[in-house]
Amino acid sequence: MTPLAETARAKVNLTLRVLGRRPDGYHELESVVAFAGAADSLTLEPGPEAQLTVTGPRAAECGDVGDNLVFRAARALGEKIQGLRAGHFTLDKHLPAAAGIGGGSADAAAALRLLAASNNIAFDDVRLLDVARATGADIPVCVGSRACIMTGVGETLTPLNLPPLPCVLVNPRVPVPTREVFAELGLKPGQLRTGLSEVLEAIAWPAADASVEAWLDVLAGGTNDLEAPAIRIQPVIEDVLAALRATDGVRFARMSGSGATCFAIFNSHAEAVQAAEAIRAQHPDWWVEASILS
Repeated sequence: MTPLAETARAKVNLTLRVLGRRPDGYHELESVVAFAGAADSLTLEPGPEAQLTVTGPRAAECGDVGDNLVFRAARALGEKIQGLRAGHFTLDKHLPAAAGIGGGSADAAAALRLLAASNNIAFDDVRLLDVARATGADIPVCVGSRACIMTGVGETLTPLNLPPLPCVLVNPRVPVPTREVFAELGLKPGQLRTGLSEVLEAIAWPAADASVEAWLDVLAGGTNDLEAPAIRIQPVIEDVLAALRATDGVRFARMSGSGATCFAIFNSHAEAVQAAEAIRAQHPDWWVEASILS
């Protein structure tokens, strides 16, 4: 059979507020999420057992294949659905690991989409969504890979009509473990973040037919509450943000997720490409990609 193929697009948190920490230890979030053209690719050759081969320039960053999220998601779906036909996955890895752009989660979500297609399972099948939630907090949003507002611990998704936004993604090639960033934030179970009385007020997001400028105005006023603790762990993140903010045509720059990847939004794709080239020339050891968020 011809292998099935999926694209695992990078997830970018345009905004990220940490509202508090629940008694069970999980953090309550509110985030505007979009997806970039920068991506890994995943193929599946259907077969009786789940297998995984990792290739590509970032393959060495993936660690033990047996612990890869692709393999874990496939195994979990097989336990949930009796008689599921799996097969041989080949992951072409281009996105940096532990980078705040959901690379592993996007890979796992692509695996679930491939298994769904191979086994005639709907993408909104409750069993597939249950496995996505159980395998990783960012996997549910990556299954759809559409712009949305993500709340709770990542399980509640509200679609957004976000216009295409030219961007540059930059990672300084240093990993930032998510667990360490949340620990640095310092919230105890059951604790709300102080000074967030506005949490109870709904943010007025632009209407479906709003202009790009209207979206940029709202997004530029946002924040990423994990940016400061991530910078304390990896100060180079501040250097990345400074490099992005120094480019021509930049509208705003921010860290994505728990870092260390940062992004900047530009007026045009041409300006984004020029900015990426300039940063790449100054910092050849950084991962730099011009892309479009949607």
